[in-house]
Amino acid sequence: MGERLASFVSGRRTAWVVLIVTMALGGLVIAFGGSPKVSDDPSAGLSASAESSRAARLQRELPSGKVTAAVIVYARASGPLTGADLTAISAQRAGIARAARGGTVVTPARKSHDGRAATVAVPLPRDTASTELAATVDRVRAAARAGLPPGVTAQVTGPAGITADLAGVFDGANLTLLLTTVAVVALLLIITYRSPWLWLVPLLTVGVADQVTSALVAVLSRHSGLNVSNATVGIVEVLVFGAGTDYALLLIARYREELRRNADRHDAMRRAVRRAGPSIIASGVTVALSLACLLLATLPSNTGIGVASAIGVVCALFFGLSALPAALVICGRGLFWPLVPRADGRDDHLTGRTGGVWVRLGRGVARRPRVVVAASVVLLAALAAGLSGAHLGLSQSDRFRTKAESIDGLATLSAHFPAGEADPVSVITVPAQAERVLAVVRRSPGVADGTIAEKGVRNVRITAVLRAQPDTDASYAAVRVLRDRVHAVPGAEAVVGGTVATDLDTRDAAARDQKVIIPLVLAVVLIILVGLLRALVGPVLLVLTVVASFAAAIGGANFAFTHWLGYPALDTSVPLLAFLFLVALGVDYNIFLVSRAREEATRQGTRAGVLTALAVTGGVITSAGVLLAAVFAVLGVLPLITLTEIGIIVGFGVLLDTLLVRTVLVPALVTILGRGFWWPGRLSRTDGTGEAGEAQRARTSPVG
Repeated sequence: MGERLASFVSGRRTAWVVLIVTMALGGLVIAFGGSPKVSDDPSAGLSASAESSRAARLQRELPSGKVTAAVIVYARASGPLTGADLTAISAQRAGIARAARGGTVVTPARKSHDGRAATVAVPLPRDTASTELAATVDRVRAAARAGLPPGVTAQVTGPAGITADLAGVFDGANLTLLLTTVAVVALLLIITYRSPWLWLVPLLTVGVADQVTSALVAVLSRHSGLNVSNATVGIVEVLVFGAGTDYALLLIARYREELRRNADRHDAMRRAVRRAGPSIIASGVTVALSLACLLLATLPSNTGIGVASAIGVVCALFFGLSALPAALVICGRGLFWPLVPRADGRDDHLTGRTGGVWVRLGRGVARRPRVVVAASVVLLAALAAGLSGAHLGLSQSDRFRTKAESIDGLATLSAHFPAGEADPVSVITVPAQAERVLAVVRRSPGVADGTIAEKGVRNVRITAVLRAQPDTDASYAAVRVLRDRVHAVPGAEAVVGGTVATDLDTRDAAARDQKVIIPLVLAVVLIILVGLLRALVGPVLLVLTVVASFAAAIGGANFAFTHWLGYPALDTSVPLLAFLFLVALGVDYNIFLVSRAREEATRQGTRAGVLTALAVTGGVITSAGVLLAAVFAVLGVLPLITLTEIGIIVGFGVLLDTLLVRTVLVPALVTILGRGFWWPGRLSRTDGTGEAGEAQRARTSPVG
């Protein structure tokens, strides 16, 4: 940061101005921002150009386009349904209609061929909030169970049932996530600072940043159509607390250093902000720009996560470099009690002569850097091998970590009806070609039955019941074949939609987004590193280490998911989101280390400089990494496997990056390359010492 800005946030009077203005500004945004418009409807996360989206728009011209189906599955485990059972089921229709409200017409019971099950379809309004739909489904479930004969069960499934259960798992979950995140951050800050009150300042600052983020995202979701789901809310909350606390740890660590050098705390904070600010800003900008790359995603759900997360990082950065330093300097040195840093003029903690684990580790790396690099590469490659045989894409029945009635209902339905009965595919065509398209649908492989469900002036809807259970590879293959065949009917203008088709289009769009976004993010990170370090070799190596860390993290996590946790696959959204968070956040720690190494290299040479940087930053960066990993692991409190997978992969990856890549691999690479690490920049030609003297220094006293 510039000298003037650093002086302004740390001045005796201006610090008060900064704190009051930033808190007042944050309070206004929170007060008028409101809550985000949240939708967990799968179709809301798909682009308008997708075939299933076009089918949904055409279907809205028909009566069925305004409703979604809740399918009640009745079954008797001990044998076929009796006549008395069917009579009781039929008698429930009026009560179910009242529970659904809105003049709903409940279809008659449809019995399975084996006589053991029956289904009743309940149309519900489509354009309702997830929480309202969940409440309606709960009433339908209660009405469906009322007065049933002993031994007969009723389960509500179908698109409405699944959407309701998805909303239900988040009922109170985001509050649980927030409280758990705050508790984890508070505990780790107390352990880090060993002070009864220092931890409160960064925690409160980050808390304000989190609430401001929520308010800004709320405004965007209401006025720009930004796609925001409950999962987005959880991910952004974790990211803001993790990144914001990391920035606080790094600033406070530098402030503590400067307090040992300066009797005036205002001057100490000015120096801390001036020296730590540029690397913190570079880190935040890297993360924000990487996340902003999702603006080019075809999936609105990915775009929503990217925009909301980028806003969160910018808010964390803003409050971390304005309100936080102002509050710290106002509170004074006593905030660090009982370990109050005194201006004693000694800087052994900077030269490394006090010993300690980071100095010893640095000396070990300097003695055998090639062995360290080889061992690190072998370990990362072994972990990355866990990706072998990985499967991508969770079915509907595999997405919940807790039991969900809609998923159990799908299993019951599949046992007695064609598996696609609960959620048939919709084919929309023109009236003149409806019969020809229907004939093609019935002959298509994987289709159990096809019927004309409704006719309109311009469109006809044909339902195709698939033999395979929805959201499986077999169902996707059947939809692909069905699309090819109906598209071939001349003049039909047929499009295929429905939940299975929407999921298929989502998978295809996710694959496209990965191919486009991942290279773009790497390019953005590389450009920022080149500009920050004024070199090319070093930035390329840093990007490669982060990519290797990501491959190892997702490989090791996939092995754990498959062999220990029993997860059948990675969700389609996991690789891209995990990559984004890991690369952006992983580069953070390399930026903090290498920026300090560059600063030290101008005084004592590259090899000694990187080891001094390791000794000085080792403790705080490790604390930051452990904290960030713990915060992302908190995503595991949410009952969706997708979020658990993201939390574990990112948490494991951050630990790898913190404890292996940044701690030993990067210092070893810098030690091997020496001044060549900064090529073609000025430091590659001349740094703090000559190359020979530098090598001798690294062998004898690596950090001093």
